[in-house]
Amino acid sequence: MSAGGAFGGNRGARPVPPEKGVFPLDHLHECDLEKKEYISCLKSSGYQSERCRHFSKKYLECRMERNLMAKQDMSELGFGKESGTELSEERNGKNDNQASPASGNKTILA
Repeated sequence: MSAGGAFGGNRGARPVPPEKGVFPLDHLHECDLEKKEYISCLKSSGYQSERCRHFSKKYLECRMERNLMAKQDMSELGFGKESGTELSEERNGKNDNQASPASGNKTILA
């Protein structure tokens, strides 16, 4: 006999509540457009979530506007200033082989 539960779970482990608590599901599909944009972006980028952060932010903002989650400052959810997002996109190769607007010289980022 196995020591696990009926569906393979561990009977001795206590369930751990989600970090942010329970939030209502979007039964009325109020944020479906934002969700679909985010999922589409993930698929087209090879599931590199960093490239789709702006869609993720848009989705969370939609949920907050419609009281589907508690309103929080976006910095608490991992979204800093916009300039930080642009820097991370440069590091991920989005701006490879583009001219630097400040210098006017073409540079290749490694």
